[in-house]
Amino acid sequence: QVQMVESGGGSVQAGGSLRLSCLGSGMVFKRNCMGWFRQAPGKGLEGVAVSCIGDLGSIYVDSVKGRFTISRDNAKLSMYLQMNNLKTEDTANYYCAAADKVGSMAPSDFAYWGQGTPVTVSS
Repeated sequence: QVQMVESGGGSVQAGGSLRLSCLGSGMVFKRNCMGWFRQAPGKGLEGVAVSCIGDLGSIYVDSVKGRFTISRDNAKLSMYLQMNNLKTEDTANYYCAAADKVGSMAPSDFAYWGQGTPVTVSS
């Protein structure tokens, strides 16, 4: 069974940090890539960071480069998103997801999703 559960969201002031966690089932961690997405109020789903196995590395949306770091611990079946220097525009529901397609940040390429965790950044 494929399961993904996010945690770690909350409210923080601009400039602060949060660390999101995604606990997945074994089936999830057999996928080639795992990623974080977000959906701000009134906006569409946006890819934030994706990490793929092997030498494929990680990719980030430009707006979070240098501030967010994606990582995964396969032994713990967990994936993380360290978010530093948060900005008000980072306010959104954050979702973890998994895919077999490599190198994509398109939500449509991700077949497995968590329920999301909210992040609110205030000025």
